[in-house]
Amino acid sequence: MSLLSEKLKKGEFVVTSEVGPPKGANVEGMLEEAKSLGERVQAINVTDLQSSVMRVGSLAVSKLLLDNGLEPVYQLTCRDRNRLALQSDLLNAFVFGIQNVLCITGDHTCLGDHPEAKPVFDLDSVSLLQTAVTLESGKDLSGNELDGSPSFFKGAVVAPAADPVEPQLIKMEKKLAAGAQFFQTQAVYDPKQFESFMKKAQTFGVPVLLGLVLLKSPGMAKFMNENVAGVFVPDEIIKEMDVDKKDRKKKSMEIAVRLIKQMKSMCQGVHFMPLGWESLVLEIMGEAGL
Repeated sequence: MSLLSEKLKKGEFVVTSEVGPPKGANVEGMLEEAKSLGERVQAINVTDLQSSVMRVGSLAVSKLLLDNGLEPVYQLTCRDRNRLALQSDLLNAFVFGIQNVLCITGDHTCLGDHPEAKPVFDLDSVSLLQTAVTLESGKDLSGNELDGSPSFFKGAVVAPAADPVEPQLIKMEKKLAAGAQFFQTQAVYDPKQFESFMKKAQTFGVPVLLGLVLLKSPGMAKFMNENVAGVFVPDEIIKEMDVDKKDRKKKSMEIAVRLIKQMKSMCQGVHFMPLGWESLVLEIMGEAGL
């Protein structure tokens, strides 16, 4: 049993954070960032070619984290692999000792730095969860017997700020039926919106981790509103970020602390997406009482 699953099953509030693998073979800086978080967070989420940008793979980095005494959450997207490769990578992860898996459909390749790449999408996030459950039962997707079956703590993603939100709740229920054991949300910046979502989602009885992207500028906030599905940054927060560049880290921290204090009673944990500002996470945790 992973530390993350153990704490959530006990009803403890958890904190996870995220690292983005580098675009290149130098992993030392990323590992140092991860180690700086390791003692305070329950797990570290490893993105899988985030935004369809070519990088070191999430499986390799998850194994590196494990080798350094850190608990990874292995992100696995359907964009780049067919069902053969997805099943194999799930088995690879288990053989390496990786237990937490976040099952994601993935951003389309047209959004990334190789727009000419052919997307696969043989499966989606729901059928990927079903695939993990099938492997756990001792068979592959073609019904063939496995010589030893894996076991995972399976996660999925939901977007509480989507408009309308009803399709997200329907998809959440489908993911739960497919095998999801915890949910990590897309970035949330509106406590009232999150409260409304959680009143409906809590009936599913599954742990939900509040996702927070650390804002870096008003331009970033506006970009997410226009280009990232399921994210909404209210105008008042965008105005708050409109400060001198040297003060933006402080302002971003203030906003994150305030949002966590307002929403932590509504969920079972917080997931940080610092996007290069990993050094701020521990201070935010301290000021937010995590």
